[in-house]
Amino acid sequence: MQKVILSEQMPEVASHMAPEAFRYVGESRIESFEGFETFDLFAFDWYDIHGDQVFLSKVIIYMDKNNIFFICGDNDSKEHCSGIVSKLSTDAPASNEQLLYRFFIRLFWGDMDYLDSFETKINELLTDLLSGELDNVPGEVTAQRRELLRLKRYYEQLDIMFDEIAINDNRLLSAKTIRRLTALGARTDRYLNKVNNLQELVSHIQETYQSQLAIQQNDLMKIFTVVTAIFLPLTLIVGWYGMNFRYMPELSWKYGYPLVIAVSAGIVAALIWYFKHKKWL
Repeated sequence: MQKVILSEQMPEVASHMAPEAFRYVGESRIESFEGFETFDLFAFDWYDIHGDQVFLSKVIIYMDKNNIFFICGDNDSKEHCSGIVSKLSTDAPASNEQLLYRFFIRLFWGDMDYLDSFETKINELLTDLLSGELDNVPGEVTAQRRELLRLKRYYEQLDIMFDEIAINDNRLLSAKTIRRLTALGARTDRYLNKVNNLQELVSHIQETYQSQLAIQQNDLMKIFTVVTAIFLPLTLIVGWYGMNFRYMPELSWKYGYPLVIAVSAGIVAALIWYFKHKKWL
């Protein structure tokens, strides 16, 4: 029998399952892969990377010589698994081992394309960042870090499961199926390495963002410093003539005030020229 059910529907297939398996699944005691004398249990947290949901849903696969049951934790995972099993059954009748292998093949369809598009999005964000567009960077980086963390957890537990399947102590799976599932484990490794590389790229973006902020702050402080330096001589002149000493000849000279204005303007012009010459402006 080949069937996809929700976890609360397990009593419907209890007569086709080993009692020990029924207890294990019912108590959620299975974490990854467990091989028993007459049956195998595969458990993983499914994540719909092509959908909108942001949580992982438990999927447990029970398999013996005669039956394979996909036991899903919620309606979303059941709908997805049912779609895969239905498609595979429509294409061509398959044995339990074939269905198991093809199920995981379908489960990974489009994953590398998704990771490639994710990488493109990150590179576009880096390009915007280097061009000075900083407004949307913090929110984008936070969202991408969360998504990559979910992907990492998803592929890590699948990678562990495929590694444990290769042991095959009970010989329930044929050598051919084990080789195929081992190849899927290698594919999962590539997905996981891709996610790790993307995490490093996002970390690089975050560091670059902090550097760009520091550069902007330094530029702002440089402007303030230059403005302060330009007006310091003027402040000195104002303080000097603000003392109103009686014996300063400029105070009684009719051109004294225009002269002070001209000197001040000349100082400002000279300082601006000097700062530009030194490329400080």
